[in-house]
Amino acid sequence: MASATAQRVRETFLPYCLPEIGTEEIDEVVESLRSGWITTGPKVKRFEERFAEYCGVPHAIAVNSCTAALHIALAARGVGPGDEVIVPTLTFCSTANVVAHLGARPVIVDIDEHYQISLAAIECAITSRTKVIIPVHYAGQAADLDEIKSVADAGGIAVLEDAAHAAGSIYKSQKIGSHGNTTAFSFYATKNMTTGEGGMITTADAEAAAHMRRLALHGMSRDAWKRYTQAGSWYYEILEPGYKDNMTDLAAGIGLHQLRKLDGFTRRRQELARRYDRVFESLGCFRLMKPRPDRNHVYHLYPIEIIPGTLSIGRDQLIDRLKELNIGTSVHFIPLHRHPYYRDAYGYQADQFPMAEKVFENILSLPLYPKMSDSDADEVMEAVTTVVLANRA
Repeated sequence: MASATAQRVRETFLPYCLPEIGTEEIDEVVESLRSGWITTGPKVKRFEERFAEYCGVPHAIAVNSCTAALHIALAARGVGPGDEVIVPTLTFCSTANVVAHLGARPVIVDIDEHYQISLAAIECAITSRTKVIIPVHYAGQAADLDEIKSVADAGGIAVLEDAAHAAGSIYKSQKIGSHGNTTAFSFYATKNMTTGEGGMITTADAEAAAHMRRLALHGMSRDAWKRYTQAGSWYYEILEPGYKDNMTDLAAGIGLHQLRKLDGFTRRRQELARRYDRVFESLGCFRLMKPRPDRNHVYHLYPIEIIPGTLSIGRDQLIDRLKELNIGTSVHFIPLHRHPYYRDAYGYQADQFPMAEKVFENILSLPLYPKMSDSDADEVMEAVTTVVLANRA
C-alpha cells in the first residue's frame, strides 16, 4: 500500500459495490431471449435443483426477491393478525415489512456485540403470541443458530433464517440453508451472487416446499408453469390466493453461472478482508467484524465501527471525507426502530436498543467485492488511513 502521508485522490469514483458479470451470464440471457422462454421455465427449475444441491437441502423455490421469499415463508407458516414475529433491529426493512404485510406484529429486538440478533433479547421478547423468530446472518456470518433454535423449540416457535447476506456461508460444517429451518436468500445486484433481482427459499420439508411453490405463483396447482409446454395442460386450479413472486428464466440463467462462481467469489472477498484487517487493525480506531469459530464468513459486507474517542470526526464526516477521495461507502443499516413507521406504529424508542444505537452512530461499510482489483483495495486502505491520520482525536 502506498504511503498515506499525502492526500491522493483516486482518478475515478470507486462505487461501494459492483456485480461481477461475465460473458457466460450474458450469453445465457441472450440464449433465453432467442429461445422465447423468458419467464418461469426450465432454467428456473434447473437453478432450483442446483441451488438445493449446493446448500445440501432437498428443496429450493426460486422467487423474485428475498422479500418475496420471507413473505411466502411466513404466509405458508400461517402468520397473520394476532401473531408476533421477532426480528433484529439491525437489518433492512424487508425483514420486518413482510411481517406487517401479513397483519402480524414485528417485535423488534436489539443486537449483540457481533452485530447479530441478541439471544437475551429474544428470550425477553417471547410471548404466547410469538410464532416465528427471524435471525439475520448479518454481513455474511452466521448468527448463533443452535442457541436460537433451542430457545425457539422450547416455545414451539419456528425459525426463519434471513440469509440475504449469506449465500455460501457455513455454520458448524453445514451450508446456511441446510440446518432444518426455512431459509430466505437474496440475489439482488449487490449480493455475493446475483440474478439482478431474485431470491430463493430452501427447506427440508416437502409439504412446506409444495405450499410455498404454490404461493409463489398465484396459488395455482402444481407445475402450472408447464401449461405452455407440450407436456403441460391449459387447465389449472387456484387452490388458495397466492402471489406473483416467480423468478424468470432470464434471471435464473444468470444465477446458474453465478452459483458456479460463488465459492471463487467468496475466496476473493475473504482475501480482500484479510488485507483490510491488517491495515485497519493497525490504525487502532476501528472495531472490525472478525470471523467467529465454527463459521465461514463470506463478507457480503465489510463494516468498520469507529471506536468512540479515537477520531475527531464522526461517522458521517468520515463518509464525506472518503467520498471526497472518490471512495464510495454505505451504512448497514439504519436500525428499524429509527424509521418513522416502526417508531410511530409500534412505539419503539431508541433507549430500548442500546447496542444498536451505539453501533449505528459509528458504523460504515467499505467497498469489498470480487470485481475490485488489488489496486482498488490499496486505494481504499490508503484513503481511510489518510483520513484517520488527519483526524485523530
